Amino acid sequence: MTDPRILKVRPGPEDYAWTFGGAPPVARIAPGTVLDLYTEDCFAGRVRSEYTEDCFAGRVRSEKDLVSVVCEFPFLNPQTGPFHIEGAEPGDTVAVHFVSVEPARDWAASTTVPLFGALTSTHATATLQPPLPERVWIWQLDRTRRTALFRARDSDLELELPLDPMHGTVGVAPSNLEVRSALVPDAHGGNMDTPEMRAGVTCYLGVNVEGALLSLGDGHARQGEGETCGVAVECAMNTVVIVDLLKDVATPWPRLESDTHLISTGSARPLEDAFRISQLDLVQWLVRDYGFGELDAYQFATQAVESPVANVCDTNYTCVAKLRKEWLPARQPHRGLHARLRETARTLRL
Repeated sequence: MTDPRILKVRPGPEDYAWTFGGAPPVARIAPGTVLDLYTEDCFAGRVRSEYTEDCFAGRVRSEKDLVSVVCEFPFLNPQTGPFHIEGAEPGDTVAVHFVSVEPARDWAASTTVPLFGALTSTHATATLQPPLPERVWIWQLDRTRRTALFRARDSDLELELPLDPMHGTVGVAPSNLEVRSALVPDAHGGNMDTPEMRAGVTCYLGVNVEGALLSLGDGHARQGEGETCGVAVECAMNTVVIVDLLKDVATPWPRLESDTHLISTGSARPLEDAFRISQLDLVQWLVRDYGFGELDAYQFATQAVESPVANVCDTNYTCVAKLRKEWLPARQPHRGLHARLRETARTLRL
């Protein structure tokens, strides 16, 4: 028996969003709604005119499917949504609790893309070196054994990595009437590409417009910190989230909470500014929810913080600042919502 609180959404080819802001909502939902979603991989979208395949699904399906041939920029990174959250107003916070994130196929794709990635010339870092060769790797996913199989292109080497499914892109409409590409991370969320966005985590996003307009996509079967070549193990996802609302609680930059950590994010260029934003946000979080003075929080975070890099390839880079909750006073950040959503997740009949 399916839980009546659950809204199941399986988008058609015309139902995806390519931006945060500027797209009409696909549904209006009340706080507390459970969304059972399908998201396509980052390669799905409009097709180049010379490529005759008419299926919307991920277009990089074999080692012969080069992104420059089968995909059309900027129609990459399709988002499922947006969802209008009833009662959400600027100054509030939307909470998105990831109940489950599961690959929808038994394969995934990764690529090198000309003039894209951290170890190549790019449009923003222009040099005389030619672009790196364009190449595709198809990863076989064993959803029973929870593994992803890497097959080398230049040798017979085969290696397995554990599945660690996540969403690269989660966000709401930006402020100030802006419309942002689904490829860009910023204060509204977007394409942050942090491996922290996995099942069991709650993501907090500040509301900028009425209804918030929440979308998500860009599933990764796994990704290393930094997403160095610019492309993770990209795959379609079946994802279940609980969406809730904190009234009159401001969240200036996307925050995540797990059972073990507080996690702040910052997105900007250069990389040190993304680092500063994430660290400052963590300090301000400690002041607001844990009773620290500002300089005490600065000192404590300096000695306790972990600082993974989420991505160094997107239009803005993203850094993470995370702190173990066991080292903090026994308090309830964001009014204890993460703990309540975890309990709700345990009661769901999916």
